[in-house]
Amino acid sequence: MRIRRRLFTQAGWMMRCAIILCLWSRCVAQISYTVPEEVDKGTVVGDLTKDLQINSHQLQERGFQIVSGYSKTYFQANLKTGALRVNERIDREELCPNLPKCTLNIEGLLKNPINIHRIEVNVIDINDNAPTFFEQIHVFNISESSSAGERYPLPSAQDADTGSNSVKTYTLNPNEHFTVDVSSGGDHVSAELVLNKALDREKQSIIKLTLTAVDGGKPAKSGTMQIIVNVIDSNDNAPSFSKALYKVRVRENAAVGTAILTLNATDPDEGLHSEIKYALMGRRNLNSVDKFIISPENGEIIVKESLDFEENNAYELRVQASDQGTPPRSGYSKVLLEVLDVNDNAPEISVTSLMSPVKENAEIGTAVALVTVTDKDGGKNGQTTCRIINSVPFKLMSNYKNYYSLVVDTPLDRETASQYNVIITAADEGSPPLSSSASVTVLISDMNDNAPSFSDTIVNAYVKENSKVGEIIARTTAQDADTGDNAKLTYSLMDNNFKGIQISSFVNINSESGDIVSLQSFNFEELKTFQFKVQATDSGVPPLSSNVTVNVFILDENDNSPAVLAPYSEHGSVNSENIPYSAEAGYFVAKIRAVDADSGYNALLSYHLSEPKGNNLFRIGTSSGEIRTKRRMSDNDLKSHPLVVLVSDNGEPSLSATVSIDVVVVESSADIQTQFRNVPIKEDSFSDLNLYLLIAIVSVSLIFLLSLISLIAVKCHRTDGSFSRYSAPMITTHPDGSWSYSKSTQQYDVCFSSDTLKSDVVVFPAPFPPVDAELISINGGDTFTSTQTLPNKEKVRH
Repeated sequence: MRIRRRLFTQAGWMMRCAIILCLWSRCVAQISYTVPEEVDKGTVVGDLTKDLQINSHQLQERGFQIVSGYSKTYFQANLKTGALRVNERIDREELCPNLPKCTLNIEGLLKNPINIHRIEVNVIDINDNAPTFFEQIHVFNISESSSAGERYPLPSAQDADTGSNSVKTYTLNPNEHFTVDVSSGGDHVSAELVLNKALDREKQSIIKLTLTAVDGGKPAKSGTMQIIVNVIDSNDNAPSFSKALYKVRVRENAAVGTAILTLNATDPDEGLHSEIKYALMGRRNLNSVDKFIISPENGEIIVKESLDFEENNAYELRVQASDQGTPPRSGYSKVLLEVLDVNDNAPEISVTSLMSPVKENAEIGTAVALVTVTDKDGGKNGQTTCRIINSVPFKLMSNYKNYYSLVVDTPLDRETASQYNVIITAADEGSPPLSSSASVTVLISDMNDNAPSFSDTIVNAYVKENSKVGEIIARTTAQDADTGDNAKLTYSLMDNNFKGIQISSFVNINSESGDIVSLQSFNFEELKTFQFKVQATDSGVPPLSSNVTVNVFILDENDNSPAVLAPYSEHGSVNSENIPYSAEAGYFVAKIRAVDADSGYNALLSYHLSEPKGNNLFRIGTSSGEIRTKRRMSDNDLKSHPLVVLVSDNGEPSLSATVSIDVVVVESSADIQTQFRNVPIKEDSFSDLNLYLLIAIVSVSLIFLLSLISLIAVKCHRTDGSFSRYSAPMITTHPDGSWSYSKSTQQYDVCFSSDTLKSDVVVFPAPFPPVDAELISINGGDTFTSTQTLPNKEKVRH
């Protein structure tokens, strides 16, 4: 029983570990070799290069190796010669006890591409075991009244060898009373002791014989046992069975204690000579006594231990019926028990991984693993089907009988799924069918098939001018759906030249984080914006990349003070103006012009006048820069008035510039000379400033005339009550030139005089909306006031 269980275990390992693969490109056939058992290590079994049709160089290059599921490496391939050699001692009786055929299944694995060749090695038996008997002495009690021709079954000898090397005949040492009769049925040989001459107890009460079992090997081997015949006095009738051979079937799931068959033997004697006791004769090789018992009294054969069709599908029982005579006599019969298979074994699934992990760009049909299904049952109960029950991008391809390949069925994408749990189910065809499942985890390795991607195609960065060198002005971050080195990103600058500007001199980028830092402080007045591209490149092979456009906008800071324009800005010039003593209130004295290199509110200028304490003779337009008289002259006024004009911008903090003007009061208007006459005139060229001033004066004049016509037309078609519905904020210009802010209207002054050089118009900044309502009133002289409605909102910074 232990030998059979070990046989079953080894056979299971052989089937689970066999690798028989039929790739999609070619089908690999089976190779068979034959080798005797007990051959020396190194014995050549076959030529692999010849049978595989491949040279020894390719065997080495493709990494040929022998794969098997046995505990020992019985064979080894010489990659230089291509010879398959014996590597371990091969004992056929150990590998395949009591089996007529012994086969070792191994596989030859070739790589690049993967090919698997099934190699079957048939182990030939040699006569290395002599027959042996279960017992050394066997005793027969034979009555002297026994008739010639009576037969007595002899114990069978066991030979571990098979076929022609097993037990073939029995011999008996020469004697005058007994001979041996040998009969064979298939591979089994049995012998009977035949009485040829009546016994005479008075002459010889004990007869000793030697039984020899001889096998069919060359040379033959033999084993012996001693037969002792006790000649007893007359109980001259032996029990007899109704049949010499009984046949019965029993299911392998029969419960222990189940009665299988009841035998009946009869004895024509009377009294104790007719009382029969039944017993089973031991058969060492079939373990029958371990599985069954017989009731001594009624001859009922009962199951003693659980039966297993996969362990043994048939049993032969020898039954002895003995009477109670003195000496007792016995009769014999044979019972053949056939074990019927039931579907009590679920299929077993064995998985051998060929590729782990699997590349996500693996082609359809790539073999991932080998799947072997085994079922210990027989017939339909052992026939199986195998399939995948969950939705995965793999399928099973049948290679050979119950051998399958797990192959890629649809394209893989690691970013969608980085691993799959493939559930394989195998079911037999029994009734009811049994099934089992196995889970195979297939890992997917990453390939660099995704380029880095930015969340936006354009990144806008706003940088204040005069910001510190080294500050981070923008962050560009890209994402890569891959993993590992394929997702490790490096950032770099592209388009180094922007309109002649070397971008690398302005900014630098951190290659790991994508942070963009400034290399210099920016000046809004010199550079307002520039553009470049950032490229993100992964570390895959080959690398993939993408880019993003970065727009950098320089924000203005109030870093420039107002600059007073000529003629009052001329270095070393005498800034003085003359006014007549008879000048009326509102008399135009001078106009201060200034510019600011900044923009927006940082360039919105206002003018303020600083006079000696207690002097309130002059005023200046806050936005226009025009200096006028507040009142008429008096005798108490000084003849010379030093004025200081402060020009301030609207930045935070505010920057300013000053200019000094000495206003001199003269008696006659004939003594007045404008400041422009004191300005040196360059006769050699016409300056750009003069050209711009001329164009501006002409444009302003045209705009003024058109605005005046429009305002008069509106005045004629609207009534005063129509303005009551407007409640927007308003800035009003007062007679002294200052502006006030209210929620009603905004006023501005348009001033002109007979001196064209002293004419001017106030132009409001671009953010102011179109005019909603206007009021025009002539204040007298050459000045009028216009009212404009503005929206109620705060200043907007750009």
